[in-house]
Amino acid sequence: MSSHDVQLMRQAALRFLGSLDTERRAAATAAFGSPERTEWFYLPGPRPGLPLVEMTSRQQELALALLDLGCGLAGSRVARGVIELERVRRRLVTGVDEIDGDRYWFRVFGEPGGPQPWAWRVNGHHLAVHITVVGDSIAVTPSFLGAEPAMVLSGPQRGLRLLAEEEDMGRALLADLAPHQRSTAITSEVAPDDILTRNDPVADPDRIPCGLSYADMSTTSKDLLERLVRRYFDRAPGWYGETCWRHALDAGLDKVTFAWMGSDQRGQGHYYCVAGPTFLLEYDNTQDEANHIHSVWRDLRDDWGVDLLARHYADQH
Repeated sequence: MSSHDVQLMRQAALRFLGSLDTERRAAATAAFGSPERTEWFYLPGPRPGLPLVEMTSRQQELALALLDLGCGLAGSRVARGVIELERVRRRLVTGVDEIDGDRYWFRVFGEPGGPQPWAWRVNGHHLAVHITVVGDSIAVTPSFLGAEPAMVLSGPQRGLRLLAEEEDMGRALLADLAPHQRSTAITSEVAPDDILTRNDPVADPDRIPCGLSYADMSTTSKDLLERLVRRYFDRAPGWYGETCWRHALDAGLDKVTFAWMGSDQRGQGHYYCVAGPTFLLEYDNTQDEANHIHSVWRDLRDDWGVDLLARHYADQH
């Protein structure tokens, strides 16, 4: 665990808040105990907080620097890519650049400089990053990234695929399965119209299909599944993703399952999920003629930092 990185995040949050005037700071902050902290959305629409469009250029730089620290090197490229792709989407729909600016809302809960737990988040269309900080430890889920369009079909960014690896790795795993394994992994010929856990505050693994277990896969398929899981864990700082991977190993990869729903043909609706004792991953691409991706990583033990907070409060007493 990197206390240095957590300290950098704390300093970045303080710099961001310190750059705000009274009105903007009021919009950007809330109490840590606010029920709003565990309410999240990934569809279009306003959120509580301070949106990028209402920040100065310097404030935007500081806000995005905080986002970078929360997502790590690989994850921040994709998170920033979501914001950029939303500009592309608006331009494709309207033919006009930058209609109303970047509508991604930043919110800090509690006091980053104090001894008590605090948190921050970024929410907007297809981007939901939630970081909870307890002492020198963090939790980074729920973590949602989406892409609309999944592949840009026209304009200067034609051919751009923001979440290409999430799709291609899932397809590669399905293609590697033997016929009897595919029949277990494919649980429905029809894909759901969205991730099955939606924006539930607490992810329920019973809502997703079981599919094929890691224990029943070939060596090649196991390797593909491991790479897919680690792709999602790369949405966090490197040391944190490694910690999550160790937890998955300790809990037993043989208990991890992979399920697919829908078609295996490109351009047709499809969905997959990967679940283990410690985590749940969901991906779907069904809307807009299967050119619209939703993907989420949930920590079944520590979404919103519940495990960290339980230990913290137990230690206090």
